[in-house]
Amino acid sequence: MHKKLLILLLSLAAACTPCIAGKVYIPMSADNQGNHLKAYGIAFLALKAGMPVDWLLNYDGGAFAMDQNAEIEKTCKLRGVDYTVMADAQYDGILQKIADPDFNGDVIKLEKAPKIAVYTPKSKLPWDDAVTMALEYAEIPYDKVYDDELLDDKLHEYDWLHLHHEDFTGQYGKFWSQYHGAKWYEEDVKLQEAMAAKHGFRKVSQLKLAVAKKIQGFVAGGGYLFAMCSATDSYDIALAAEGVDICDVPFDGDPADPQAQQKLNFGACFAFKDFRLNTNVMDYEYSDIDNGPPPPGTRRVDQRVDYFTLFTFSAKFDPVPTMLCQNHTTTIKGFMGQTTAFHKEVLKSNVLVLGEYKPENEARYIHGEYGKGTFTFYGGHDPEDYQHMIDDPHTDLSLHPTSPGYRLILNNVLFPAAKKKPRKT
Repeated sequence: MHKKLLILLLSLAAACTPCIAGKVYIPMSADNQGNHLKAYGIAFLALKAGMPVDWLLNYDGGAFAMDQNAEIEKTCKLRGVDYTVMADAQYDGILQKIADPDFNGDVIKLEKAPKIAVYTPKSKLPWDDAVTMALEYAEIPYDKVYDDELLDDKLHEYDWLHLHHEDFTGQYGKFWSQYHGAKWYEEDVKLQEAMAAKHGFRKVSQLKLAVAKKIQGFVAGGGYLFAMCSATDSYDIALAAEGVDICDVPFDGDPADPQAQQKLNFGACFAFKDFRLNTNVMDYEYSDIDNGPPPPGTRRVDQRVDYFTLFTFSAKFDPVPTMLCQNHTTTIKGFMGQTTAFHKEVLKSNVLVLGEYKPENEARYIHGEYGKGTFTFYGGHDPEDYQHMIDDPHTDLSLHPTSPGYRLILNNVLFPAAKKKPRKT
């Protein structure tokens, strides 16, 4: 993939001067685009070649535009991305419409392709990762990093970090009750314990806390963090439990601190507060942050009506949440995961809800700032597989090229490329 990308980038660089004054315009509405996910890859490719990209917020589904370029056009055709070549005068008309104070839109200039890392183990586990699949389908390059790289302070080399399905609490996903005899589980425990010992930690929970602190520093310094499923709540729980043993005997060989709940430091968390730990080793749940199905949760929603709604923000005043919510629909199919959704009661006041399911008073998609950086947490495991189970086959994204749920992931990938504007609110 990287070799092909390099050849393509060299071709783009050689053809960087447009033959005819105009724009390659990539619509992103439901009616005008047949492959929304690949379109993000085209925008990323242009940025990698040094070509700025306009992101037209709230216009034509969040369209992209860039200087006309023969290689970009060729790549759009090869990847099945719908586009038109637009004269400068016509494009100027669109810009004028967007600039109208009465139109809820804006133009964000994307300037530099972010360097992307995915925190994921090198060992094979019996589940997939929606972000990795989205990046590969969109043909956006990324590096895999894990504990070695983070503890060796390699995160400074990247702009954007995704947390793969992960348990930062050291409880191995709380899979013990159902899978402790499974070969993959036993191998994962051995690998995690060996990694902890390698870095001088007595317990896996201590290793994962050290990694969580490295990520915390990355965000504080200006990094962009994106996490899904159990990497969202388990991350904050690990930060809150620094210095507190919350792992019971099956996970670390000794009992949890009976006063663990009272000793949590919610001030260390990115997104959550006042949550209660679930210390039952038989439960597939870390805390009451997640609004999950029974048992032990109480979420009983029929799949046929399980949809969440994206908020519509003011593009000219709130460009960041507007970017993160760009889509060809504001109604997204719900999907489950180890962490499915977030109880609003445990969200910190500075956390912005981007998507919600009102009947359950739950947030599905949230965003916030920490230090100089940002975090975005997205509940659920796979936007096109309602209840993805262990050992289920990977989702084939070629069957879902217009997936609005996957578009939210790719919005986050492009977000760091945006030229920052002065805040108006």
